[in-house]
This record gives sequence, C-alpha cells and structure tokens, in this order.
Amino acid sequence: MVKTETMSPRYRGLDSWSDADILEAFWEGQARAIAAVRPALPAIAAAARAIAERIEPGGRIVYAGAGSSGRQAALDGMELGATFGWPDERVVLILAEGPLLEPGTAGRYEDNEADGRRRILELKLGASDVVIAVAASGATPFTRAVAAAAHTVGALVVAIANNPDAPLFRHADHAILLETGAEIISGSTRMNAGTAHKAALGLLSSLAMTRLGHVHDGLMVSMRAENAKLRRRAAGIVSEISGCSRESAAKALDTCGGRIKPAALVVRGADPADAERILAEAGGNLRVALGRLSRSE
Repeated sequence: MVKTETMSPRYRGLDSWSDADILEAFWEGQARAIAAVRPALPAIAAAARAIAERIEPGGRIVYAGAGSSGRQAALDGMELGATFGWPDERVVLILAEGPLLEPGTAGRYEDNEADGRRRILELKLGASDVVIAVAASGATPFTRAVAAAAHTVGALVVAIANNPDAPLFRHADHAILLETGAEIISGSTRMNAGTAHKAALGLLSSLAMTRLGHVHDGLMVSMRAENAKLRRRAAGIVSEISGCSRESAAKALDTCGGRIKPAALVVRGADPADAERILAEAGGNLRVALGRLSRSE
C-alpha cells in the first residue's frame, strides 16, 4: 500500500481522544506537510525555470488531476490571472470530474484513462505548453493518462506526487516528490498531502511568474486593478517603485489603462507610447525597462 493510504498506529483510537489532542495531532500533520516541501525546493526551482524558458510567447499552463489533488491544482490556476495578470485563455483546467468545482463530485471518474487522453489530444498541445499533473498517490489512472499523452505530444510535464516511485513520475520531465507520509485520517489526502500540494503549487507558479517578469521587488506589477481596493494597491505599487505621490501614480495609471508597468515608466518621464515600446524591448521585464529608460535620459 502506498504511504498516503497507510494507517499509522499512532492514531489508533483517535475518535476517543479529547478535542485538544485530536487538534494537536491534526496540527502536527499540517506542520509535517509543510516541512515535506522543503526537500523538494530544488525540484520546484528546476520545474519553474523550465516553465519560464519555454512558455512564451503563447504557451498554456494546463492543471490536471482528480479529486482533492485536482481541486488544489485548479485553485492555483484560477489565481494566476488576478495575481500575475496571466491571460485567462492561457490557463486550462483538466479535472476528472469535469470543469465545475462543486460539492458532491463523483470519484468514479478518476479511473477514466480514455477521457484523460482525449482531453489532452483535443487541446493540440505543443512544445511551449506546460502540463502540471497532481496526484497524491501518483497512481491515479486519469492523471497518469493525461501526463502520458501530454508527454507524447511534446508538452512540458511537471508531476507532483506524495509517494516515492510514483508511476506518474514516469511521464514527467520534472518530478516533484512531497513525502508527507501517512495521513492522520487514513487516505484523506485533503489533509497532509493537500496542504503540501497547496504550498508546492504556489511556490512553483509564483517562481515561474517571477522569472517571467510579473514580480518586481516583491510587488505584483502585472496584477489586474479591477476594483477600488486593487486600484489603490496599484497606485501604491507605482508610488513605491517610482518614488512619486499616490496622486501622480493614480494619474499615470489612468493614462496607461490601469497597467502598473507602463505607469511606472510614465511617472519616470516616458510618454505612454515610449513606455510600451521600452517594455516590449525589455520582454515585459520592468527592471530591465527602468534601466533602459535611465540610460536614455
């Protein structure tokens, strides 16, 4: 039996324990889950670099999985647009249960290998596309079929699993092992494995987006300022980068359609058209663009 399905003797009689002792056990499991991510940091870094090196100009990020693992993957994908300005049409969610995240999704779909292969082939993936396949056991038939089909057509495959020698890793260009061990509630991978998935996926996508130029000095310079709170945040970011007042930052943002990167250049003296040109020449990297603007002054 794989480790994530093994019952630990440590938790026999769990239901008869006090609330405090049960919660202490759950907390210990969560702490172990986060600790399990640290040894995987080199693998996460390698995968993020590979994503950044091949996904532009038009590649897609495909998140795939079933059950709890798939839902964790989907949630990471759903955050990319708001946080990093990543185009929605370049994020694809392939879940065994279907595209909707709702209560009561049936587990029977995770055995459907043919559906996994079909859905990958329909996407017509290429070398610039990335598939991130997540399965706690590393043996889910649907997820393995997705990864195998994606690898066959030349997409970059990143696999995340919680068991050594997971079959899913056989189809991966980059394997990320999160050794969380036995679950406190045996087989309930929404707990320890799920916590490790959430952390690892966030690290992977955040590093890839940083390398793609969507982060500057720890600031979200590609975020979508779509409401009053975010417009205030955007003005604060431009002010922080450029050393101007928030009022000047807000005006520059208005001139640039709410986009932070060109607004930061406009505040520094560029006109909007030049700001767009400099950013394009810098590959969208604000640090490079600011350096070019300084040299041209």
